[in-house]
Amino acid sequence: MATDISNLITEPDTSSTHFLPLDNPADLDALLRRIGDAKYVLLGEATHGTHEYYTWRAEISRRLIVEKGFSLIAVEGDWPDCYKINRWIKDMPNSGKSIEEVLKQFKRWPTWMWANWEIAAFSDWLKVYNSSLKMEKRVGFYGLDVYSLWESLETIVTYLEKEDPETAVLAKEVASCFEPYKANDSYVTAYRGLRQKCRDEVRQLLFEVRQNMEKYDDEPEAGLNAELNSLVMKNAEKYYEAMATFNNSSWNVRDTHMVETLNTLMKYHGPDAKVIIWEHNTHIGDARATDMAGEGLHNVGQLVREQHQDAGVVLVGFGSYEGSVIAGDQWGGEMKIMDLPPAINGSVEQILHDLSPKNKLLVFEEESVMKEMFGSTLGHRAVGVVYDPKFERGNYVPSVMSDRYDVFLYLDKSTALHPLHLKPDGHKIPDTFPFGM
Repeated sequence: MATDISNLITEPDTSSTHFLPLDNPADLDALLRRIGDAKYVLLGEATHGTHEYYTWRAEISRRLIVEKGFSLIAVEGDWPDCYKINRWIKDMPNSGKSIEEVLKQFKRWPTWMWANWEIAAFSDWLKVYNSSLKMEKRVGFYGLDVYSLWESLETIVTYLEKEDPETAVLAKEVASCFEPYKANDSYVTAYRGLRQKCRDEVRQLLFEVRQNMEKYDDEPEAGLNAELNSLVMKNAEKYYEAMATFNNSSWNVRDTHMVETLNTLMKYHGPDAKVIIWEHNTHIGDARATDMAGEGLHNVGQLVREQHQDAGVVLVGFGSYEGSVIAGDQWGGEMKIMDLPPAINGSVEQILHDLSPKNKLLVFEEESVMKEMFGSTLGHRAVGVVYDPKFERGNYVPSVMSDRYDVFLYLDKSTALHPLHLKPDGHKIPDTFPFGM
């Protein structure tokens, strides 16, 4: 039976021997030792709008790239938009004069997830790091998500018209099938209107692009870009179908697509590739250790463990007790800086705060005290892009932390992310530790 960790609140001396400090980059040494030779490192976040989650993920990623030779970063973002970042950090032709110029092209709500000062600072560092490497060795930055149907359609048609006119004819036929639904940008409406002919054409387009990838060599990774834009279109059809059923199956379609995209990227980068994945905790923490499993849901963390455990998989969760956060009060609504209230009683975050109001690094080694301490179900905060602090109690996922993650970074107080179009404090780029140091 797992130890009741709430008892440790009255025994701080006992707990201090198991919780590692998390105050500066050197404190990440224990995490890097836990990662070892693993090829898949998944870094989470408890919100999509917290400054510290982005900067700590960036520092972990920097060390993995420099010290362990990681090859690419794959994120919970749209393929076409994130590919613009990829082109910029690799200094491909006509990729933009500045990272701010690139990021301001992000149009899909919530734009702040990637168009922010924290990503700009990390991208600047990546571009400098890549500048000394040959093109084929430069670290990439890619989006895994399924949402970019219209952007992917436009990209693939424009590209194939120039590089593969024969396949472009098929791409235009696919685009014409979806065109009546573009005005509403509605997944459910689009699916309900699709003819079987359209679905067959999408699948045929992906097949043709994959067959012809070697011909798409006008710039590095052109074939990869064409293939994954086509994959978005194919899996969007499945996503629409799931959305039309009004049940939870669309979640499984989306996370399965993200893993299929990840596997395509890893195959493209070769047998020695190592990947860092940035997504919300609800995607990277193993679903089998939460109430998601009881609802028949799986996620990226579970699938990557199941498919790639032999190559080494490390899941890293994040959480904080209180502070501020960027979110909207409704889907598509104005972004706001909101209060993140103190975590509710009995939650992981509240227990860790009461042990000591300090940042902590928790490593769940097999047969360890930490593994036992967090072997029972506790509420663990999850804030999405839509948030209302007045209904805070509904934002906790029942979790067995030591099974959901391999490592957990606890930040006692956190602050809101800095979207590009909002002026940071002092009218300058905020401290983007360590890149602003």
